[in-house]
Amino acid sequence: MKNIKMLLVDDEKGFIDTLSKRLEKRELSVSAVYNGEDAISKLKENSDIEVVILDVKMPGMDGIETLTEIKRVYPLVEVIMLTGHATVETAIDGMKVGAFDYLMKPCDIELLVDKVKGAAKRKRDHEQKITDARIKEITERMA
Repeated sequence: MKNIKMLLVDDEKGFIDTLSKRLEKRELSVSAVYNGEDAISKLKENSDIEVVILDVKMPGMDGIETLTEIKRVYPLVEVIMLTGHATVETAIDGMKVGAFDYLMKPCDIELLVDKVKGAAKRKRDHEQKITDARIKEITERMA
C-alpha cells in the first residue's frame, strides 16, 4: 500500500524524530506535531492525512480528548493510540471513542507499520463505499 499519509502526535520530540525516520524509511509520508491542539489544526490543513498515531499522555489536550475531537470532525481518519502508560481502562475508552487500535511504547516497528497499513486500508474502503453509494444515488435519480 503506497502513499499512506500519516500524522504523529506526541509531546516527546526525541520519540517523534526517531519514529518519523523509521517510518519514512518504510515509504510512509509522515508529518508530526507535539500536542493535540496542533493535531487538529494539521488535519484541517491536510485533508489527505489517513492515519494518526496518537500518544495518550500529553499536557493540555490529552490523547482521549484529541481522539474524540478527531473522530467528531474527521470521522474517516483512523487513529492508532500509542502509550507508555497503558491501562486497560484507557485502552477501552480509546476503542469506545473509535480508535483503530492501541499499542504500547516501545512497540515493534513492523507491527506498527502493519497497523498503519490496516488503518489506511479501512479508511480507503470507507471512502470507496461512500463514493459508490453517491454514484448509485445519482444514477438512480437520472434513470
